[in-house]
Amino acid sequence: MTEQTTAGIRHFLADDDLSPAEQAEVLELAAALKAAPYDSKPLAGPVSVATIFDKPTLRTQSSFAAGIAELGGFPLQVDGNLAGIGVRESIPDVARILGRQVGMIVWRTYGQQRIVELARYAGVPVVNALTDDYHPCQLLADLLTVAEHKGRLAGLTVAFLGDAACNMGNSWALAGATAGMHVRFGAPEGYRPDPAVLTRAAAIAGRTGATIGIDHDPIKTAAGADVVVTDTWVSMGKEDEAAAREAVFRPYAVTSELISHASPDAIVLHCLPAYRGKEISAEVLDGPQSVIWDEAENRRHAQKAIMTWLWRRRPADPEHTADHGAAEDPRR
Repeated sequence: MTEQTTAGIRHFLADDDLSPAEQAEVLELAAALKAAPYDSKPLAGPVSVATIFDKPTLRTQSSFAAGIAELGGFPLQVDGNLAGIGVRESIPDVARILGRQVGMIVWRTYGQQRIVELARYAGVPVVNALTDDYHPCQLLADLLTVAEHKGRLAGLTVAFLGDAACNMGNSWALAGATAGMHVRFGAPEGYRPDPAVLTRAAAIAGRTGATIGIDHDPIKTAAGADVVVTDTWVSMGKEDEAAAREAVFRPYAVTSELISHASPDAIVLHCLPAYRGKEISAEVLDGPQSVIWDEAENRRHAQKAIMTWLWRRRPADPEHTADHGAAEDPRR
């Protein structure tokens, strides 16, 4: 669990900020909001939600904007680079300013410590829309998609193939363990999830019945899997390593031949953007086992659920808890 600082305010900064029961509750809420997308408006007023983007975005920006509007709120888009967060103004000052203007803050940024610091001073709930370390909203969408197509999460086997030393690898370890899934990583040496994250995931797995495995062999990893997951080999900021990475990850490409080793009814996930012919073949991405477009749509429903869940748990009088980082979360 990441640092949850401002007294009484729940944030969603990493996947294990939700307990297993809480994760299940959020996913159940997401399914309900998907079934009736305009029936619940907890942000009616409207409450403004600041959505800050330091990195390129399509799914994150559009799904949060549409989702906030569907909840009755107003998405206040902030260009993180124009605002100069951490450069022109300190992160604590930005947090204090935005926390006095909006009811919630969503941030897509770089280092995890940036969003932890923002949450410490914001005085309103903060949602991680992607950092270098975690992509927890994507995982809520992924789990919602798996549950829709498989009818359950606990006990299913997930094969994550390719670059696991990234936010998606870390988040799959934590969120998969929280959901009671068996998560296997098929990745080259040097491209495995953060060891500290794996330690946290193992602790969660001990309580939920999940398992976490790592192997070099992509076929062994994919064998019998219920869910096959991959991600781009060249994450944002790694463009200068593209040629070397493609050579290293080529054996882990999700092709028809590779998924033939998975369960016959396995489904395939990719958080997008995808590069056909590299980490995934066009035949697989556009084929019958792909649920990638459902997964992309589910970003909106899952994010609506976590925003609703956090909003319902904010303190009765948030002004009394704003800033100012004074107290530790009582759960810690």
